Amino acid sequence: MQTETRPVPTPRSVRMIDVARLAGVSQQTVSRVVNGHSNVGAEVRERVEQAIVQLRYNRNSAARALATNRSMNLGVISYSLPVHGSTMVLFGVAEEARRNGYSTSLVSISDVDPRTIRTALDTLVGDSVDGIVVLAPMSAAAPVLDGLDLPVPIVRFEQGTPAGPHTVTMDDVLGAQLATRHLLDLGHETVWHVAGPPGWTASDARRSGWLSELAGRGRPMNPDFATTDWTAESGYRAGLLIAQNPTITAVLAANDAMALGIMKALTEQGRRVPADVSVVGFDDMSEARYFQPGLTTIRLDFDEVGRVAVERLLHLMGGEPAEQIPAIAPELIVRASTAPPRPRA
Repeated sequence: MQTETRPVPTPRSVRMIDVARLAGVSQQTVSRVVNGHSNVGAEVRERVEQAIVQLRYNRNSAARALATNRSMNLGVISYSLPVHGSTMVLFGVAEEARRNGYSTSLVSISDVDPRTIRTALDTLVGDSVDGIVVLAPMSAAAPVLDGLDLPVPIVRFEQGTPAGPHTVTMDDVLGAQLATRHLLDLGHETVWHVAGPPGWTASDARRSGWLSELAGRGRPMNPDFATTDWTAESGYRAGLLIAQNPTITAVLAANDAMALGIMKALTEQGRRVPADVSVVGFDDMSEARYFQPGLTTIRLDFDEVGRVAVERLLHLMGGEPAEQIPAIAPELIVRASTAPPRPRA
């Protein structure tokens, strides 16, 4: 007895019903996954996505746009793309949008004044985007964005700020507390801080966490080292000053790039890391483990920021209620750049 073998449809002939049969679901469920609806379980969504990939099903964006009365395009406004966090969040937004069948339109802005932000928003609305993600974690941006009356929903990334229903944030205060606590627990009397540049919400949050941990432990609080940007050069300049003060044994840098500059300056000035000075960074950029020595740092999941931002935007576009978005938690990653202080002679 010969068993009939049904040929797998070619990419051009694949229909939604073929995807439904392979995934073991209804066509309506496939349609919900393709159209980005949130009311599909994770396990079912994964089966449908696997079937789409296996069959090379072509999601027709034009047809979806007609069916849903959407452009299938999300707008993104981003400030200061060279900064590590902004770049990683932008990548996360684009990937999550693509996974849900959306393209993205990016408007990069060089300032966060009202006119610049308003112009960027008008540009995206004019392009008929279905929703907008704003990646401008600056103190000056919040007052401009508050109270805006836009025809499309908007979700903001405001790093280190309190949680909110339209705001994706990260708990940078806790991250700085974890880093400071780690250094104090190693036996350092206090921790010095190379701060992020002014105007950034992350700079304020990380400084606040550092100060609160020192205060809670009753430790000396010294002035921080001011910087003008997030670069390794800023860290290097601060590191030259740190090297001149032999009482400094522990430093928290506001990001990994500055930590790299600090470590280079200390080494050039004959102070060893971590034998003489322990250094902690922030962000856990992919290169941090390859620093010499490997950098102890605070890991932040920027990909998760992008995923959550797009997920919330899709919920708002679907008319779902806006509930508070929990802050994304940091994680302390201990490597070789921190150690107990040397006993004093």
